[in-house]
Amino acid sequence: KMSFICGLQSATRNCVFFRIHLLTNWRRCNTLTVTSPDCHQVQISQIVNKCQGLEVNQCDRLTFLPENFYFCRTFNNKRPKCLLSTRCKEFGMVTPNCTAWNGSFSRQLLIKEVAGVPALSLLHPLNCLPKRDTRSFHTSSRFQAAPVPLLLIILKPVQKLFAIIVGRGIRKWWQALPPNKKELFKESLRKNKWKLLLCFSSFGLLFVVFYFTHLEVSPVTGRSKLLLLGKEHFRLLSELEYEAWMEEFKNDMLTEKDARYLMVKEVVNHLIECNKDIPGVSEINWIIHVVNSPDVNAFVLPNGQVFIFTGLLNSVTDSHQLSFLLGHEIAHAILGHAAEKASLVHLLDFLGLIFLTMIWAICPRDSLALLGQWIQSKLQEYMFDRPYSRTLEAEADKIGLQLAAKACVDVRASSVFWQQMEFADSLQGYPKLPEWLSTHPSHGNRAERLDRLIPQALKIREICNCPPLSGPDPRLLFKLSMKHFLEESEKENLKITAEKQKMDTLTIQQQKQIPLTYIVEKRTGS
Repeated sequence: KMSFICGLQSATRNCVFFRIHLLTNWRRCNTLTVTSPDCHQVQISQIVNKCQGLEVNQCDRLTFLPENFYFCRTFNNKRPKCLLSTRCKEFGMVTPNCTAWNGSFSRQLLIKEVAGVPALSLLHPLNCLPKRDTRSFHTSSRFQAAPVPLLLIILKPVQKLFAIIVGRGIRKWWQALPPNKKELFKESLRKNKWKLLLCFSSFGLLFVVFYFTHLEVSPVTGRSKLLLLGKEHFRLLSELEYEAWMEEFKNDMLTEKDARYLMVKEVVNHLIECNKDIPGVSEINWIIHVVNSPDVNAFVLPNGQVFIFTGLLNSVTDSHQLSFLLGHEIAHAILGHAAEKASLVHLLDFLGLIFLTMIWAICPRDSLALLGQWIQSKLQEYMFDRPYSRTLEAEADKIGLQLAAKACVDVRASSVFWQQMEFADSLQGYPKLPEWLSTHPSHGNRAERLDRLIPQALKIREICNCPPLSGPDPRLLFKLSMKHFLEESEKENLKITAEKQKMDTLTIQQQKQIPLTYIVEKRTGS
């Protein structure tokens, strides 16, 4: 955290000190040129490197001494977009990774490249660039400034505090005004109402333009979605989230030789192999992590890190259900749902700051303002956040079912899983909450929606030349199993109830016989 702040504070200072350092050593080299024959100056006007299509023109001006190199670069060319491309074949797919220009290059690597240059000759072209970022040369280590998304996350509480302070300040200012000035202010507002209306209309127009210029069409579904965060920034957030999860689960990870890990790996590989033509599937490097935890959960990070818990593995009845669930999580990643949800949250937070300022400005007391702020946050959560999350979950169910169908999975098992979950919750006595209170659709609604999508998925299986499904419909088997289970449970309950009534009757009879026996024995004895 402190490195982010140091990066912001020291960016300008490092730049100034670096230029002074270069100027000092340039003068030192000029002095040594007169007195020492070992000092050579080489001016390079053009370096062309054709390694893997890289071209750098009019690149560098180098001044160097034996065992002491100082580099000064003049940027006369445009930055190349991509240096290298690598292929990842872990799951039989092509994964291009473009190395960006970052602006750091180690002195040791540069000395290794330049050490063989003859005196008073042009520097030979670099035959192979290391897979490092090479935008500019630095003799000292660079502090990295905080990325934009991290700054937004850190400053979010500060923004709310600023809105509260501004709104409360407006209220105090208005309460402190004398009555005559309040009337003058109201009169001024009435006179300039059209100007104010024009200002608000302009602001609304700018907001609409901003919204529609940040819409992107999903190549998988064709649906327009709002994206405010760049892919590079969101990839950085994904890496930070991945490190946090790995730190949390570091002691619970199953080894790669575990049978459960191998089963999950086989299912994921099969899904990826059969869906290479889907946009986004081949571009992600999918890595599997199986966590030994009783939680019935699984998730996939946007960078392809798959996390699945053993509690979920114990809840599925076969590999078909597991394939659908993993297809659902993979669909979240290729559809970019995480970036879409984060963009919506940022937009709603921005609009919420405006309403928060108005609440604290209008409410006459702080207690009422706090109540209004709480109501605003709950309305935003239950009217926008949670319904949008349920929409994304339903879309992931649809696309995940299609991914499973292309992998020749028995898609009929998808709805059975959610029926099993609903039945398990009822057996355990969990309360059935309304769907609008949750971020996910209810188990029953998911099963019904999947039943409506299964005919389309079966057609996809036929198009992909999958073998015909054998055996009875798992949905019918589940219904018959549940009917049999309920009948047996009812018989068992009736039997237990009858035995309990019989025991209660015997107990009552014994309680009545004790005094009579006692009396008879007493009379006989007497």
